[in-house]
Amino acid sequence: MPILQAMLSEATTTHPNTSELEAAAAQLKKLRDALENVLFGQEALIELVITGLVARGHLLLEGLPGLGKTELVKGLSKALALVSKRVQFTPDLLPGDITGNPLLQEIDGVRRFVFQPGPLFANIVLADEINRASPKTQSALLEAMQERRATVMGETHPLPDPFFVLATQNPIELEGTYPLPEAQLDRFLFKLDVPRANAATLQRIVLQREIGIEPQVACVMEHAQFSELTALARRIFMPEIVAGYIARLVDATHGAPGLVRFGASPRAALALASASKARALLGGRINASFEDVRALAPAVLRHRIVLDYTAKLEGRTPDAFITTLLETVPTNPRDLPGTLQGAKI
Repeated sequence: MPILQAMLSEATTTHPNTSELEAAAAQLKKLRDALENVLFGQEALIELVITGLVARGHLLLEGLPGLGKTELVKGLSKALALVSKRVQFTPDLLPGDITGNPLLQEIDGVRRFVFQPGPLFANIVLADEINRASPKTQSALLEAMQERRATVMGETHPLPDPFFVLATQNPIELEGTYPLPEAQLDRFLFKLDVPRANAATLQRIVLQREIGIEPQVACVMEHAQFSELTALARRIFMPEIVAGYIARLVDATHGAPGLVRFGASPRAALALASASKARALLGGRINASFEDVRALAPAVLRHRIVLDYTAKLEGRTPDAFITTLLETVPTNPRDLPGTLQGAKI
């Protein structure tokens, strides 16, 4: 754990000044306002989505059909002047349908294979119902999500910068689906639950929306400005004591035998640190805080914790376990007040 804490707290860049923070917070507020006019009543979800993108992470959205996940992605691409592509994942989808394939073409009288990029070559890729594709097709995203490149027939092609995967999955229809492997889940920065709208929000949707007509979204910042914001987020200060708290939280996910089969990886700690910096930037603050870590821990950890089979039968959930962690793991570096083993969640 000391090594992990050192990785989190190591600083190699100059921290942003007050004017940079104020300008960044103002720009991000414009983005948040634009998206709130696309997706009504989902302010908390929108803030998490923006936080994930500023941290340069991929997002897994879980929710019922018709809740506006596709409209959210379209709104993002328009507000940030980015190219977006949508891929409907089905059992017969092949890896080449995503990455693209070499096609035989005749150029200047010479026939040769020319690579034709697939929908993966976009700034924002909406992977709709990702768990309906076969594991072979799902694995085609692994290299893209981690290395931001795609290799087809031995030839490597860089993906556009920035590159984000926003994947969706339906939580209730399990027939004909293939659960995402842990290695792929670990590459999503956040797993976010998309809640249904309440009655007041539904009334607003009925009054201000028409089926088949997309909401108008103005561009609030250019590509270069967004890239500057993501670079600025990396310069947010990570205090050593906050890094220690992240390290202890992640380490504690391995401390409940009989409840948790596999805990979170070091990648989870790095993800939580990056996301905490991004959230601090949204708030116009110079450093990440305990509050940032606690607010983002469920989104970062829920898909990285594998519960024991018995715990699943008893109806226990990763979210409830994370709540126990946040109540038990102290922010200051001292011994835990008790073991998490057998904790009621």
